[in-house]
Amino acid sequence: MATLAAPHIAPTRDDNFFLVMAFVMAATIVAGFSLQLAMGRSSFGAPPLVHAHALVFMGWMVLYVLQNIFITRGSMALHRTLGWIGAGWMVLMVVLGCAVTVAMVRAGHVPFFFRPVQFLVFDPVTVFTFAGLTIAAIVMRRRTEWHRRLHYCGMAMLLDPALGRLLPVPLLVPWAWEATFAVVMIFPIIGVVADYRRAGVVHPAWGRGIAVMIAAFIVTEAVTYSPVGTALYNSVTAGSPGADVPPFDFPPPPTGPLVTGR
Repeated sequence: MATLAAPHIAPTRDDNFFLVMAFVMAATIVAGFSLQLAMGRSSFGAPPLVHAHALVFMGWMVLYVLQNIFITRGSMALHRTLGWIGAGWMVLMVVLGCAVTVAMVRAGHVPFFFRPVQFLVFDPVTVFTFAGLTIAAIVMRRRTEWHRRLHYCGMAMLLDPALGRLLPVPLLVPWAWEATFAVVMIFPIIGVVADYRRAGVVHPAWGRGIAVMIAAFIVTEAVTYSPVGTALYNSVTAGSPGADVPPFDFPPPPTGPLVTGR
């Protein structure tokens, strides 16, 4: 019995938008960390945990770009297979993201432009928000327009560390994290504008994704400046050098070279 080959599916303007933006996001991440290295503010002398974290998060960036390439080319079998690999990969990201944050806070190595307690809160909230949006995208994988927009919002949540390396965050104290988050929100807004220019309407997935991202921001601020944030910080840092670092005081800038080890 003859088997018919699947017809080639020409990429739509919608496909092309998500592919281009996947490359833009990847370029943003690479630029942020490359700039850090080029300016001598980073090195490879980090603990194994940090290297594992970097490899896994960079791996997600590659997965995201490949998924958009497969969609554009109509390679749905590869897209689905890699999608399930990505679902397991996401679990590693959540575990390593939280582990690195706790390790840095306990060591008293929070970047000097963040309040230590805020850093302890916003890193896990960011990675859990990414995971929530990604899980929602997987659940809605048969509804393509929802699936790709929720994935996009989840990926945008991961841009904060790279943008923090591209922006002059030391000059933005005491609003460094808030300013970086504001720049992150430009990415879903670009998606909203692209929808409107292409079709004259905006898909409701953007509203849901943006609402979740803003909710993450509100939760971060609320927990940071509440007794819950202070109690969490005291619990995490108990018995470590981080316990001697006041939770709301910005650490002093390094006196030597600004080498972060990551």
